[in-house]
Amino acid sequence: MIDKKLMAPGVLERIKEALGVSSDKEVAEYFGISSTSVHNWKRRGSIPYDECVELAIAKKAGLEWLLFGEGVATGTAVASSRAIGHAEVRVPARAYDASYSAIPIYDIEAAAGTGRLFDDELVETTIQFDTEQLQRDGLDPSQLVGVRVRGDSMGETLHDGDRVLVDRSSRTPDGVFLLRMDDGLRIKRVQRVAGGGWMLISDNGRYQSELVDPLSNQNVEIIGECVMRLGRIS
Repeated sequence: MIDKKLMAPGVLERIKEALGVSSDKEVAEYFGISSTSVHNWKRRGSIPYDECVELAIAKKAGLEWLLFGEGVATGTAVASSRAIGHAEVRVPARAYDASYSAIPIYDIEAAAGTGRLFDDELVETTIQFDTEQLQRDGLDPSQLVGVRVRGDSMGETLHDGDRVLVDRSSRTPDGVFLLRMDDGLRIKRVQRVAGGGWMLISDNGRYQSELVDPLSNQNVEIIGECVMRLGRIS
């Protein structure tokens, strides 16, 4: 069995070598994450599989070399395959840990538009979640996607830039939901009202609530329930 805590520092050093950098901060800036996240790869023994795959695509670094220090530093490793964005990358089967689920994160603005919802090319990043913990919370990883919040309409509930997990299997109000409204995506609190209608509520009092009838010609669709916030602490 692989000891990840022993493995992680070597992976990070090879990532730095592939990028031509020397600090955790520079690695974090390249991937658009915090320096603390990079530090935690070493401290917790976390293996940044998705970042390694990204380097295999962008820098043509050998994936086997990045992960295990084996093979050559350039080229493409072969074994099982996995789609990353719109490219197909050959990845060693042992590079993936079945105890974690990779949840894709989308930008709401980028994902807006008819027919473009949750297109693989619009994946902003992926985040690894403990599969057993998700299941204990009653969540099916295959039904989860993440979205980045835009705007302040949800007040203190969700901030601009927060990431939210959306359960696509849960589409019955009441609660906070990701909606498609015309060609855009919105996050609103949805409450059922008499007659079968929905009240769309923004937790920011500066925005007016809106009453919609799902059976009318109004183009409103519930995509899924927002079940977990990944954001900064106020």
